[in-house]
Amino acid sequence: MMRHLRINGPLLLAMLVLVMTLSFYARPAFAVNPDEMLSDPVLESRARVISEELRCLVCQNQSIDDSDADLAHDLRVLVRERLLAGDTNDQVIDYIVARYGDYVLLNPPFKPDTYILWASPFILLILATLAVIGFYRRKKRDGRNTPANLTDQERKRLDEILSPSGD
Repeated sequence: MMRHLRINGPLLLAMLVLVMTLSFYARPAFAVNPDEMLSDPVLESRARVISEELRCLVCQNQSIDDSDADLAHDLRVLVRERLLAGDTNDQVIDYIVARYGDYVLLNPPFKPDTYILWASPFILLILATLAVIGFYRRKKRDGRNTPANLTDQERKRLDEILSPSGD
């Protein structure tokens, strides 16, 4: 005989907690191929740290570690070559920034070339706030919130309708 599995409240809650816990620890799949990986675990760990800071120039919002693009692959290989050459993490990043610019960094530095990048969200917020304030001021000034001007006959009829006695 087949027994029926009955899911009650505590079991359902336990399953939900388990799924949420597992999804919390889930990480995105890495695009790093096994043939790219360095045999030295310390250097490979450093390469991963560096790769997480570098933007895929094709996918744009992915790190080169997460991207399957050919250019991301080339950058991952370049990072590992520079590490094998004895560069520090900063030297590797500087080398790649010198070739591709600050755009290759997922967290660009705060310097004159990137001021507009960092300030643009605040500028847009201020402009949006001013636009909303201007809209409501113009709307209030134009009198769109007040009822339309009524003729004497319309006003008299409105008073008749709204009077409590109904006269």
